[in-house]
Amino acid sequence: MRRAGTAELKNNLSRYLSYVRAGGEVVVLDRDTPVARLLPFVPADHEQPGGEAGKDDSRGDERMAELERRGVITRGESANVREWLKSHHPVKLPRGSGSVVDAIIEMRDEERR
Repeated sequence: MRRAGTAELKNNLSRYLSYVRAGGEVVVLDRDTPVARLLPFVPADHEQPGGEAGKDDSRGDERMAELERRGVITRGESANVREWLKSHHPVKLPRGSGSVVDAIIEMRDEERR
């Protein structure tokens, strides 16, 4: 295992990546404090080489089912979603009005006062 500060890692990234590709491990230090670890990538069974997920998204489905069981989410039925989208049209903002992001930031600022 090697250790490298952020400046050292930045200046010699290719060298460190070659070391990791060969099976090594690098601990990244920020002011002598470990903040990250570089390890060789090991794809999951359902992932394609190159890091792209395959078409099987069973872990995502399992996660959604778990969230639904816990009551964190409620999944809508696609027919209901289509009906809702047909009956609810996007809001048109008047010209010159701020963006939605600006409005959200303003609302958050008001809540903090």
